Amino acid sequence: MPQIQEGFTVEQPVDVVWSFFQDVTTVAQCMPGVELLDAVNDTTYNGKMKIKLGPISAQFQGTATVEKLDQATHTGLISAKGADRQGGSRASAKVEYLLTDGGTSTDVQIVADITLQGSMAQFGRTGLIQEVSSQLTKEFAACIESKLGAATPEAAAEVQAGEVKGLSVFFKGLWSWLKGLFKRKDKD
Repeated sequence: MPQIQEGFTVEQPVDVVWSFFQDVTTVAQCMPGVELLDAVNDTTYNGKMKIKLGPISAQFQGTATVEKLDQATHTGLISAKGADRQGGSRASAKVEYLLTDGGTSTDVQIVADITLQGSMAQFGRTGLIQEVSSQLTKEFAACIESKLGAATPEAAAEVQAGEVKGLSVFFKGLWSWLKGLFKRKDKD
């Protein structure tokens, strides 16, 4: 299935962003549609993700495991898997991230290998997963920026990503995908 590559910049030093990424509870608050349920241990977490894309909705429940962290290179690897019991879809992902020091800012690169099964798999075949991922990454980045830029810890705690807004995310992704499709045809 698709490999997703996304990147964004956070206007904070790399050590601040690295520290943020180590707080799984806080990171989960910035992921649209994600709810962290509990920690199994120091590296494994149970959670759920609600998503509605066009006519298809799912609530995946599963686990995420931090498999590798390297503070020297500011890299991490997380694996996740979950199932939507109602709709029968399954998803798994290996997500690698790299934080690059930009002085007063940090560049964040994310590469995710995603496997989808069931009704959600049709979005992977059409290329919409990449476009929807771009929209969700923008929301994730904005949430991180707001949390890290908050004036007080209390204000930072109030900042959270919202639910995945199905139709708006779907149509933004569809529009971006269609624009890309027409650009490729214009080049031919």
